[in-house]
Amino acid sequence: MAGRYVTLENRAVITLAGEDRATFLQGLISNDIHKCAPDHAIWAALLTPQGKFLHEFNVVDAGEMYWVDCEAPRMMDLGQRLRRYQLRSKVTLDIGRDLAVFAVLDTDPAGFGLGGEAGQVVPLADGFAFVDARRPEMGLRVIAPRAAAQQAFAKLNLIEDDQAVYDKLRMSLGIPEGSADMEPEKAILLENGFDELQGVDWNKGCFMGQELTARTKYRGLVKKRLLPVVSVDGKDLPADGTILSEGREIGQLRSVAGARGLALVRLERWRHAMEHGHPLAVGDAAVVIDVPDWVDLQANTASK
Repeated sequence: MAGRYVTLENRAVITLAGEDRATFLQGLISNDIHKCAPDHAIWAALLTPQGKFLHEFNVVDAGEMYWVDCEAPRMMDLGQRLRRYQLRSKVTLDIGRDLAVFAVLDTDPAGFGLGGEAGQVVPLADGFAFVDARRPEMGLRVIAPRAAAQQAFAKLNLIEDDQAVYDKLRMSLGIPEGSADMEPEKAILLENGFDELQGVDWNKGCFMGQELTARTKYRGLVKKRLLPVVSVDGKDLPADGTILSEGREIGQLRSVAGARGLALVRLERWRHAMEHGHPLAVGDAAVVIDVPDWVDLQANTASK
C-alpha cells in the first residue's frame, strides 16, 4: 500500500468514561453523540452559553469510553470546562497518555477496510482508524498507542511525513482546525463551515450555545467565512497577514502553510472587489480566494 502518515503532535486525547457519558456530552456539544458508534466517529464543538466557539474535537466510541481528539496545547482547558458541568453525572475524565493522533494521506481507505464514508471507523493497532469526519478528502485519522500505530504503518509501507504536508492539504480544502483558525470566545460555527462539515446537528435538541447557532442559521446572519487563500506566484504568506483590496480590508489570515492559508473573509467586501475587478493582496503577495466546492456561500448568508 502506498501512502504517507503524519503524527499530529498538536493533538491529544481525553478519555471520557462512566455510565452517564453519552447524556453528559449530549447536552453540551454541537453534534449528536448518538451518531457516535463503534463504526462511526463524529466532529463537534463546545461553545460558550452565548454560542461562541471554545473547542473542536473528534469523538470516537472506544467501547466503555469515548476518546476525544482535541488540541494538545488546550487539552487542560477543555478538560476543566467539561468538569464544570460534571456535577453529579457519573462521568470520569482522564488523559489518554499512551494515545497519539495521526493523519494518513494519499492512500486507499479500502486498504484499511474502510469504504470512504466520512466518519466510518475500523479497529487498528489497539486503537481506531476512521475516515476524517469533516471531509473524506482529508484522508484517514488514527487514534492509537504511538508505538503500535507506527508498527502498523510500517507493515502497510506508509512513509512518515511532516505536519506541513497535512496543513497544506487542510488549508487547500478549507478545513478548520483548532484555535489557530477559530478564535475562542469570538468565532461562530457557521462562519467556519460546521454546517457543511457535519459538525452541528439541528435535530438533536438543546446544547450549550444552541440558541445563537440556530438564530445565525435561520436568520441568515453569516457575514464572514473562513476560506482558503493562495498566493498567485507561490510566495509564502505571512502569519496573521491582512487581505487588502484598494486599501480596504477584505479578510484576516488565521493560519498559513507556505503559499496557502485560511482567512476569515468579509463576504460583501470580497464580492464587491470581485465585481469591480479589484485584485487582492497580502503584503506584496497577490492572492486569490479559492472557494472549495463543499462551501455553500448562499446558505445562511446575510444580504447586507
